Amino acid sequence: MAAILELKYFNSFWLKKLDTVVEVENTKGILDVAASGTTIVLTEDNLNIGVGQTVSWVGPAPLPNPFPTVYKKIDDKTFVLSESVTIADATELSFGPITDFTYIPAAYAEGPTDWYVEEARIRGGYNNTNVDLGVKAYIVEDETQQQHRKSSLIYSGVFNSRTGTNNTNQFSVGDDITRSLDPSVGSIQKLYSEDTNLIIFQESKVSRALIDKDAIYSAEGQPMTTSGAQVIGQVQQYAGNYGISTNPESFAVYGYRKYFVDKNQNAVLRLSQDGITEISAYGMLDYFRDNLALIGNSGRIIGGWDIYNKQYVLSLQPYSDNPEEETFQTLAFDEDSTGWTSRFSFKPDLSESLRNNFYTFKQGNIWRHYADPTTTSINYCNFYNTQYDAEVTLIFNPEVSMSKNFNTLNYEGSPGWALAALYSNSDTATPILKSSNALTLTEIESQLFENNFKRKENKYFGTIINTTPPTYGEVIYGNSMNGIKGFYSTVRMVFVNQSTPQAAELYSVSSNYVKSSY
Repeated sequence: MAAILELKYFNSFWLKKLDTVVEVENTKGILDVAASGTTIVLTEDNLNIGVGQTVSWVGPAPLPNPFPTVYKKIDDKTFVLSESVTIADATELSFGPITDFTYIPAAYAEGPTDWYVEEARIRGGYNNTNVDLGVKAYIVEDETQQQHRKSSLIYSGVFNSRTGTNNTNQFSVGDDITRSLDPSVGSIQKLYSEDTNLIIFQESKVSRALIDKDAIYSAEGQPMTTSGAQVIGQVQQYAGNYGISTNPESFAVYGYRKYFVDKNQNAVLRLSQDGITEISAYGMLDYFRDNLALIGNSGRIIGGWDIYNKQYVLSLQPYSDNPEEETFQTLAFDEDSTGWTSRFSFKPDLSESLRNNFYTFKQGNIWRHYADPTTTSINYCNFYNTQYDAEVTLIFNPEVSMSKNFNTLNYEGSPGWALAALYSNSDTATPILKSSNALTLTEIESQLFENNFKRKENKYFGTIINTTPPTYGEVIYGNSMNGIKGFYSTVRMVFVNQSTPQAAELYSVSSNYVKSSY
């Protein structure tokens, strides 16, 4: 908006407005009495209507084109329009944006004193004291839109709840309050404060910055001023080109160990006192290489620390448009075993530990894991009200260079385990199923020739029946031949959970084998 004043003598003037036009809002008002002319009266006041706003309404044609504007404001509910109109009473008027600035100075000079003229010199006298701001250097910001600095940090003023100081909304441009990191390694995805270090996780790099401490000292041991006043000090990068990609939800912490996933590098990582370690290389290199590649940009990688079992629980959840085809993998890393020890049947939205309990979140509900089935209505292996069976998969590979014939399958543990699958690189065996629940243990042990585990001296034995189709030239094959041949065999044991809570234990699984020839 601009105004032109005719100067009669040397003095300079300011045209000021107490309430700026940007404070005028688009609003609506009801006409109190029918208008036939330029003056209109509303039923309500304090609508914050300003001179220059467009006035429109819904009524019989023809309507003014263009719509008139507010010419003068008499009081809070009475206005003068820029042209004569005819409007019925009780009509709703819409006051739009300010489009006409012609009458603003004159209107406010006669009405409310929002606009006024101020002289630069006291009493307008020659050579009197000048109250002008004088000449000031300034720059024009051509691009005033919001900027996204994805690899930079900025901090505000202090917050102290004890003294009531809250300067978190103050960002002084006169202070050095920003820190910029290398933009070539991606945006900042995660910040974690640890003692006097701020750990910064970018997409392809992990760094740490000093916070609230002096990094440089003088020869006398005194902190130097240049570093002592810095909130965020020197930034140091950890060794290795690893980051957290765009999956900060994979972060978990326990003690001094931090766990996270860099799907761009197909790696699950641990940040500890000795730096960054690739824990996905502990026997699971191929697994994570294949499954992390399926996550994509829309998938999720949920990480959390299970304080109950002291494990890092990781859930890989690729995105799928069809919920019925949705796949996921949830598994756990154990520091004591230095490996990935378990897989789980639950798919969490979030996971976290509190005190001695491990919790996951699913569809807005909180679920506590490892609840005692004897004191709750939840059975073992029940996740989010869905019952699962316990499964254990093992690989027999003794004397790796020798071809073997695996004759029996034996296990030590709770009764009730069943063989779901047993196969080698050559043959496949018949599953050893659990007997009917109606049979007693004595009846099970008496059925020596049935395909069931038999207990002897608290150890369960089962004969492996070969079901592989015969190979040309074999003399004995099929169900008449015991055992399966191969260099190794894969075993999958299943415990079917019943309605009555029952803890299932599996101490060891073994097989009797003999050397074979092809």
